[in-house]
Amino acid sequence: MHTPGLYWRTIRHLTARQIFGRVWFRLYRPRPDLRPAPPLRVPVGVWRNPAQRLPAMTGPSAFTFLNEGGLLDPHQADGGWDDPARSKLWRYNLHYFDDLNAEHADARRDWHLALIRDWIRHNPPGQGTGWEPFPTSLRIVNWIKAALGGFALPADALVSLAIQTRWLSRQVEHHLSGNHLLANAKALCFAGVFFQSAEADGWFKQGRQILQRQLPAQILPDGGHYELSPMYHALVLEDLLDLANLTRCFGADDALRRQIEARIGPMCAWLKALGHPDGDIAFFNDAVLGIAPAPTALNAYAERLGFGSAATTPTGVTHLKQSGYLRVARGSAVLLIDAAKVGPEHQPGHAHADTLSFELSLDNKRVLVNSGTSEYGTGPERLRQRGTAAHNTLTINGRNSSEVWSGFRVGRRAYPRDLHIVQGEHDTYVTASHDGYRFLPGSPLHHRRWRLGAGMLTIQDGVSGPLQQTEARYHFAPGIQLHGHDKCGFAEQDGCLLLRWEAVEGCARIEQYTHHPRFGVSLPAQCLTLACATNRATLRLIFA
Repeated sequence: MHTPGLYWRTIRHLTARQIFGRVWFRLYRPRPDLRPAPPLRVPVGVWRNPAQRLPAMTGPSAFTFLNEGGLLDPHQADGGWDDPARSKLWRYNLHYFDDLNAEHADARRDWHLALIRDWIRHNPPGQGTGWEPFPTSLRIVNWIKAALGGFALPADALVSLAIQTRWLSRQVEHHLSGNHLLANAKALCFAGVFFQSAEADGWFKQGRQILQRQLPAQILPDGGHYELSPMYHALVLEDLLDLANLTRCFGADDALRRQIEARIGPMCAWLKALGHPDGDIAFFNDAVLGIAPAPTALNAYAERLGFGSAATTPTGVTHLKQSGYLRVARGSAVLLIDAAKVGPEHQPGHAHADTLSFELSLDNKRVLVNSGTSEYGTGPERLRQRGTAAHNTLTINGRNSSEVWSGFRVGRRAYPRDLHIVQGEHDTYVTASHDGYRFLPGSPLHHRRWRLGAGMLTIQDGVSGPLQQTEARYHFAPGIQLHGHDKCGFAEQDGCLLLRWEAVEGCARIEQYTHHPRFGVSLPAQCLTLACATNRATLRLIFA
């Protein structure tokens, strides 16, 4: 239930600007400025090909977003652009216009031209989902990126771009902060250099000021984005690569360009460290495949811009100190550990209750995975996927380690502590604790130790204080079959032995769960659950 205490535990972390900004954002409704567009600025440099996504348009009015197909319906008053039968996130994607810069976009330019004109006709200025600040920001950037790549925007699209930018300049999402605010600033900078006038210079100045304040706060010293989601980190890295591309193409603001470019190398390295050997991201917090460009595409984009390569795979232990994540590589095993906070205090919207969870790859294949994210919104499935039991960590009394609620809210938060790393000749030990269950009687702490050696991983959990009902869960990737019961068993894949497991402390059972590597996707998989009668649980995986 949403109690006053829950609201207080959530709101007390917000900044004053967020609180007043939310009120202002709800009450203030600017009037669209329909003046003609300023003239275009002439580039002084070369626009490099950006990172590309897979095509989303499957026909002139047909799309696939979030693994769900759909059509624009010309019989609806709004042309189907704001169909209430579609989820809010699906409609957002419809209004982004990502397909203008997707793979083989040149072959769909006739579709794109008709789509832009249909959007202008059915989306009057300031009305509907498409005019919310976030989709407006992404659409402005996508239209301009396509134009810089050679797509001739019609005159009415240029006028619409100017109207959209004026609207956005008065609807900046200071109340949300995070990646939304960076996307707003990026769009203002793009429009500010694409057009040439005193008005356009004002847009660029507004975007630059936001970036100059936000980049030092949002990009941590270890290169991670402070929302601590590998997916959103990749999206923000794409933003900075696009801004570096833009400022070089137009010779705009050397100081801002240097500030942006100084962060690209560390961000590429961070993304590599939080990736599996298969080349894609880990599932910590809101993170799935297919939304951000793949790390290989972002790395190639960085190379095209002259930033060198981040292709070297980290070895040994990589500790991303400010983010709180660790990568431990030894032999055929890569262990990714979440000893991080749930996110920034004032913006944990993409956080899961996954403190001290981890993922494991063996021989370049994912073996243990957090269960992922298939949807946003405020329904029970969204809440379940954010919960502790959907991750490779420990629950106490069936509760979440952080108080996730609604779609993007967090009340009480778990704070990690006591992190220690010991690298021996034959084994690597990582120990950490968190206080997310301090609200329970006796204020229990969850302590966890990982020991990774040659052909073996041991995970030992302990809970301080009075005896609790504790369960440790280990979610195996789809396609892996678990066998055994109580104290021992094995896992196989494609008929081949993958590893043996031993419940050294606790009693194990095999359960079914659903894995969500992409939005709109639910795959059957199996989970090994250890029930603990003594506040201690130890699982040993033997894969030599």
